[in-house]
Amino acid sequence: MSIKTQTREQALAALSDMTVGFSGISAQDFQDRLDRLQKTLRAQNISAIYLHAGTSMYYFTGLRWSPSERMVATLIPAIGPIRYISPRFEIDTLKDYWQLEAEILTWEEHESPYQIVNEALNDMGITSGKILIDPITPFFTYHGLTKALDLKAFELDSGANVIESIRGRKSPIEIELIQRSHEMTARVLEAAASILHPGISTTEVCEFINTAHRKVGAEGSTFCIALFGVATSFPHGVKNPQILKPNDWVLLDTGCLLHGYHSDITRTIPFGSPTTEQEDAWHAERDAQCAAFAAAMNGVACEECDLAARRSLESAGFGPDYQLPGLPHRTGHGCG
Repeated sequence: MSIKTQTREQALAALSDMTVGFSGISAQDFQDRLDRLQKTLRAQNISAIYLHAGTSMYYFTGLRWSPSERMVATLIPAIGPIRYISPRFEIDTLKDYWQLEAEILTWEEHESPYQIVNEALNDMGITSGKILIDPITPFFTYHGLTKALDLKAFELDSGANVIESIRGRKSPIEIELIQRSHEMTARVLEAAASILHPGISTTEVCEFINTAHRKVGAEGSTFCIALFGVATSFPHGVKNPQILKPNDWVLLDTGCLLHGYHSDITRTIPFGSPTTEQEDAWHAERDAQCAAFAAAMNGVACEECDLAARRSLESAGFGPDYQLPGLPHRTGHGCG
């Protein structure tokens, strides 16, 4: 695809809000997710699950809260209403953020939040059985729960399998949000490529990308990496900014959020007329991607896609295994 060269101002002027019509996840959607979770708990004979502040608590309840040293959590029984657990001084803020209303059990600074969890289970009529723990729960919190709960009556186990079995199956609304967030970032990257010129710095490119993400309707970039020349061989960046020169490789890696759903796109392009070596590398990478996509089928392990990409690259003279020049890490990564 040919990308026209334009000024920063022209590129930004051509961008517009791409979030119109995308309202996000409704309170009913959160309730449906919670219902599926409780149904799964009952089917697996699990008494309750502890969700720590973070992405899974938000996914199942709509309560968006960043984890800290103070416990904010949701206790979800297999049957019956959920309970929120919060420091007493956060109660009004929590109510400002919640989507699903429920009883809030609070603790003061001198009290143990772990004991609140124990008392909540008793109030729910849960005195024994398996309790799942959100896998993002900090160890100090897990350790505190083991001290507060009767481990002769309760079995604590990871909630990863249950959580992932539900979160991993995306609804049509989620797919739309993920798709649109990526369309937003793809448009931003196209615009960023159009402003490249000799002498521009990676700092300037990142600043443009952040502004461009806001122009298409995001709150900005959730992360941004711009690299030129040899620095592009370090995919997660280097310490110092670079200045663009003719025939440099350019790596742009960024993403944004749309109602909690991430985009994450990397583009690597040659600046100016590509050299023969750059064209050969581009074709080798394209062939490896095609091989990985061809291997991706229902019932096939993800590792087979990685192996297919490696075989393709090795046939082009790269590698082997994780050796450079070649593929130093596994193929692709999860998104959404």
